[in-house]
Amino acid sequence: MNKKILSAISLITAPILILVLITTINISNIPNKIYINRDMPVSSIIPIASTLNKVVDTKNKYQVKLLGVIPIKCLEVEKVKDLEVYPGGNSIGVRVSTEGVLVVGYSDIEINNQTEESPGKLGGIELGDTILKVNGEEVQSCKDLINIIKKCNEANVKVEILRGNQNIVKEVELKREKEENYKLGLWIRDSTAGVGTMTFVDNESKKFGALGHPITDCDTNEPFLIKDGDLLESSIISLRKGEKGSPGELKGVFVNEKNPNGQIKNNTQSGIFGTVQNVDMVKDNSKPMKIGFRNEINEGKAKILTTIDESGPKEYEIEIVKLLDQQVPGPKSMVIKVTDPELLEKTGGIVQGMSGSPIIQNNKLVGAVTHVLINKPDTGYGIYIEWMLKDAEIIK
Repeated sequence: MNKKILSAISLITAPILILVLITTINISNIPNKIYINRDMPVSSIIPIASTLNKVVDTKNKYQVKLLGVIPIKCLEVEKVKDLEVYPGGNSIGVRVSTEGVLVVGYSDIEINNQTEESPGKLGGIELGDTILKVNGEEVQSCKDLINIIKKCNEANVKVEILRGNQNIVKEVELKREKEENYKLGLWIRDSTAGVGTMTFVDNESKKFGALGHPITDCDTNEPFLIKDGDLLESSIISLRKGEKGSPGELKGVFVNEKNPNGQIKNNTQSGIFGTVQNVDMVKDNSKPMKIGFRNEINEGKAKILTTIDESGPKEYEIEIVKLLDQQVPGPKSMVIKVTDPELLEKTGGIVQGMSGSPIIQNNKLVGAVTHVLINKPDTGYGIYIEWMLKDAEIIK
């Protein structure tokens, strides 16, 4: 009899415990701040078997409770009213200058017919560091650094660098090569340029977001610290189809380089952001579209808006394969797969230069294309649109 009772209790409690475990995991994966459209109930963002209670004396903070009893998490819910932007999909040219100079390589020094290691490397300067000052003198370009080192009268110099988010001072002992001027022994870069895709433009503020991922240096893979940058018109002139192990690429040329159509202000983990001078660059190809935040996105069919030739932006079918949990902004929010036969035939899937292409689901802008998987060119990543809107300062 006791065994039957225990068996019955197990049959009842096991599903409850499983539900509690799943719900707890789902709740813990909810980000600390969520954006939702004004007309949606706040309760729609939490899983079943949980409740949402507003924290007293706060504006947007809520407490999530398991089974309405056990406190699990506090989160902030920001309601956004009637937000619409123009989706992009058009090819853009990007030209930026760095703050300081970026260290991209080491150069050995030849002294008395013997090769000696880079003074900069010996002094603790690493690839990916940004040199800001030498002996207190600001470095704004490669030419500046060369001139400062050339006029040094002493071998020991103090080099201020930015590594990650930290300012560091390194003492470096310069060396003379063949009785010439002192040498630091570093390869440096102060600018870059390329082609990408516009994601959106806000008609009222003229703010834009593009790429969906940061501009990084091709040698160090470190993000550029932007001093200033130009947004240029671009035209696609050729396409290399993506294959397994070899990513494809869109190749474009800048149009009207002397008259930029916008200024790039920020380079973040979510893309590049700034303002445009002429909103017509996207108005001519699209209509205002509502935003779909992460709680409105579903795994399944969707579309991307992108440009692969001179005919301009066009919609192509994709599938949102998986939605990923993210606590902080980043370019890998969802896994996407190209399913459109035409796009697969022409590009093989996702190619370089398509980064920033808007992802559309249920007639709402929900994200942007960011990366391709090298061994699966039809598959890649996308970013939640709210991360880009936040970094563009369109939402708080």
